[in-house]
Amino acid sequence: MAAPSRPARSAPGPTTPPTGVLLTSSAVLLAALAVLLTALALAGGLVPPAIGDPGRLVRYGLPVARTVHDLSAALAVGGSAVATALLPHPSPAWTRAVRVAGVAAGAWAVSALLVLVLTAMDVIGAAPGSPDFGAQFAQFAQSIDLGRALLVTTVLAAVVATVAAAATTPTGAAWALALAVLALMPLSLSGHASGSASHETAVSSLAVHLVGVTAWLGGLAAVLLVAPLTGRSPGSAKGQRPVDLPVLAARYSTLALWCFAAVALSGVLNASVRLGGWSGLASAYGALVVGKVVALVALGAFGVWHRRRTVPLLASRPRAFLRVAAVELVLMGAATGLGVALSRSPTPVPDDNPDASRAESLLGEPLPPTLTVGRWFTELSPDLLWIGVAGIALVAYLLGVRRLRARGDSWPVGRTVWWVLGCLLLLFVTSGGPAAYGRLTFSMHMLQHMLLTMAIPPMLVLGAPVTLALRTLPARRDHSRGLREWLLEVVHSRYLGVVGHPLVAAVLFAGSLIVFYYSPLFELALRTHVGHELMMVHFLGTGYLFSSALIGVDPGGHRPAYPMRLILLLATMAFHAFFGVALMQGTRLLAADWFAVFTPASQLLANQQEGGDIAWGIGEVPTLVLVLGVAIGWARSDDRENRRRDRKAARDGDADLAEYNAMLQRLADREGPRP
Repeated sequence: MAAPSRPARSAPGPTTPPTGVLLTSSAVLLAALAVLLTALALAGGLVPPAIGDPGRLVRYGLPVARTVHDLSAALAVGGSAVATALLPHPSPAWTRAVRVAGVAAGAWAVSALLVLVLTAMDVIGAAPGSPDFGAQFAQFAQSIDLGRALLVTTVLAAVVATVAAAATTPTGAAWALALAVLALMPLSLSGHASGSASHETAVSSLAVHLVGVTAWLGGLAAVLLVAPLTGRSPGSAKGQRPVDLPVLAARYSTLALWCFAAVALSGVLNASVRLGGWSGLASAYGALVVGKVVALVALGAFGVWHRRRTVPLLASRPRAFLRVAAVELVLMGAATGLGVALSRSPTPVPDDNPDASRAESLLGEPLPPTLTVGRWFTELSPDLLWIGVAGIALVAYLLGVRRLRARGDSWPVGRTVWWVLGCLLLLFVTSGGPAAYGRLTFSMHMLQHMLLTMAIPPMLVLGAPVTLALRTLPARRDHSRGLREWLLEVVHSRYLGVVGHPLVAAVLFAGSLIVFYYSPLFELALRTHVGHELMMVHFLGTGYLFSSALIGVDPGGHRPAYPMRLILLLATMAFHAFFGVALMQGTRLLAADWFAVFTPASQLLANQQEGGDIAWGIGEVPTLVLVLGVAIGWARSDDRENRRRDRKAARDGDADLAEYNAMLQRLADREGPRP
């Protein structure tokens, strides 16, 4: 009898002794601290102020604590990102990645708390032992924007640590990643960005910068930490999956390329806001910016080296990859120290413009010229976040269509046209004239709202992006979740099944109008950048869900029969029209304190009623498009059903009709002849 065959064992992965991990981690931290203290000394960040000196503990301790904070935040984001999208589950490497993220998030929470206390000491100018420090600290953490931002980050980091520690599935790791990214957002509202003259550009670019840096640095650190567990047999544990280091490195390389692009673009925008021109490079702050540019170029060179040399040879020379990656990680640590030094150094352009009017101070940017029809089409108000969203969506869609046609598959031209129109209109509404004037008057805000929620979503839905993605994105075979797997997970999730149900989508689409406009949420969205962005996400999202329930062809979600779709559409649009009529006839001013800064008080009510006209009238064209879409879908559905019946009849000789006639004949025979 032949001996039973043994399963093939994977090649052992590169072993990284604990001393190597310790040395690399120490080198990263020392590089960050050395560059930090040197840069602060050169930029004057360690010189005690003439008034309100908080002492050496704060001068030195705060930047050091902030460096530890940033490094641990990066590892929390990177570890959860690697577990979410790069590693197969279950596997020892996946478990280590998510546990590393949890430990890093715990360190992030502790260092964030320390940063909060030291920042309070810096602002208050008193030590914790002083009599009034407790009350002043509470006021700082609850009433001051900087204190609230740091407190929110501290709490969210603790939540990330808890979620990551309890995560046993990729979905749990994804929640940890989402919460970690959310915990970064308050940091984009603090520091120089909080009072910048170009507030929205500074905040948006810093938010993108933080996400890119943390995923890039932390992702590489997580890859190095799990590398010893790759290429090995998973052992006797049932269902454990082996991990291939070359595959992992190639996936991380793609992630790093996206992060590099995001960091470079956002860094250029942020620097342009704070330097105020080329002359700003001659300042101490400008010298630090030049240092970060040099570090970014060097890291880009490392990335090119990895993609061309070390990753292709990784299977035979894994240690070369690890050595180069360790050096790259040390350089990233030094760049992190430079970033902290920049946040503690004065900028050539003051954070606040003393000559700005009240209106400009509220907007965070200069007022646009007086509104005319031509300027509504030509004025620009670039929003980095939405430019990125619309641009990536457009390019990715066109690349998907190109891939389909390259392999001989067809894709309807009409769908491509609808998607391109939707993306271009989204770009215009969020970064063109509607964005420039949308916060100045109620009528222009309502016009922007109607375009976001009623005009753009049907175009995007008719583009069928999910169907295109599922036909073009490669499927993974190693039980990890890439873009295609996560897309399927979201499309078939219970949450999307609930919010995408036609009745729920209709309530969100129409009912949220009342909740939003007749509550403090409206003015909050006008006054704050985060609130404004969330408002646009909500309008676009609810419009997409409602349009998808009516005319969507993508998989996922429950869609009723076509007669019910028409009834639901007409009922929802009737409610929408009543909302417009209520604004036209109402006398209660909405967000009056805000709009009074930009519009004479005597014109506020008339302008609001014009907004009601827009809400009532502009819905006619999108409603007609939706009605036509439902009607065309209904007709096509009937045609498909008729063709299906014809094909069946051709195959079986119309057995259904023959059986029906036979049944009628049997009934007639049973009744007998009539007298």
